Amino acid sequence: MKSSPASFPSIVPTAGRFSLPYDAAIMAGRRAASTARPLPDSVLAVSPSGDTPLAASGPVAPERLAKTGNQKEQRTMDQNNQRQDVYSRITAQIIASLEKGVRPWVRPWNAQHAAGRITRPLRHNGQPYTGINVLSLWTSALAQNFTAPIWMTFRQALELKAHVRKAEKGSLVVYANSITRTETDGKTGDETEREIHFLKGYTVFNVEQIEGLPAHYYAVAEPQLDPLARIEHAEKFFAATGVTINHGGNRAFYSHGNDAIQLPPFESFRDADSYYGTLAHETVHSSGHKKRLDRDFGGHRFGSEAYAIEELVAELGAAFICADLEIALEAREDHAAYIASWLKVLSQDTRAVFTAASHAQRAADFIHAAAAAQS
Repeated sequence: MKSSPASFPSIVPTAGRFSLPYDAAIMAGRRAASTARPLPDSVLAVSPSGDTPLAASGPVAPERLAKTGNQKEQRTMDQNNQRQDVYSRITAQIIASLEKGVRPWVRPWNAQHAAGRITRPLRHNGQPYTGINVLSLWTSALAQNFTAPIWMTFRQALELKAHVRKAEKGSLVVYANSITRTETDGKTGDETEREIHFLKGYTVFNVEQIEGLPAHYYAVAEPQLDPLARIEHAEKFFAATGVTINHGGNRAFYSHGNDAIQLPPFESFRDADSYYGTLAHETVHSSGHKKRLDRDFGGHRFGSEAYAIEELVAELGAAFICADLEIALEAREDHAAYIASWLKVLSQDTRAVFTAASHAQRAADFIHAAAAAQS
């Protein structure tokens, strides 16, 4: 069954681009992501029911302050364990894909849904996910062979008079926020305000795990032929970013010294998607220049942890941008070498992929904003 703009305008693609409601949803997601900051060690609330994040706790009542130090210490340990479990679960999911030689951000989509040939994971209302949630849900969709990019909570399915099939397992997503807490110095009585960042984890289900939803959630896409020539909207997008792009030779790279991208001629690429995917990767690298986002992980030597993290940022950022432009991101020729370096980093630090995804989202937002300012 085909989707119609009247029934679900948020996920109906127009010719080669998104419909206006869908564009608005994407921009809203980018604006939210652009204001997010990396989370320090802080409070994490994880919903045991899986469908609604727990609210962060408020100021502690006086009678609770009388509880023993052992109880407070146990509560802190429980929060740390919950927080670590979220980092560990998502990192382990990504490591499992990499160990199979699969990059979950390369072709984690399918042409069979009306939401678009290539898209970020979408909430039930058509708003796209951002950051680490994009990578987490792409990984989950790839592992379970889902073709639909739409996800919702158990409760949201019930509100639509639908139900999750028995024995279906959900996928983890996270939500970052902060609260301001007033604390009183026990000795001086002075009050100070402290901002506490926290990460909430909750469960969502793909629409293919849910029965009884309105028909447009299951709508398949109309057949489309992939263009073999240059893609007009992608050409305009990258030209508007303002980054210098030179062509020639047989290598693709970004030169920090010259602040310029070097690419082989367009005709030497296998197809248009390969060209624009490579250009997106190098454009994300360029966003780290000191006059832009000033991103530096401490080194550029191949094989180092800093190099691996920067390459992961470029990979994820390119995947986000290509999804927004409906361009397929292809696996690179240096596939195996980079997978080995990422496995090493992720195995040593379960938070590394969260850091990389945060920087990748910031880079994608910056590039989108630069392109919009010139168009």
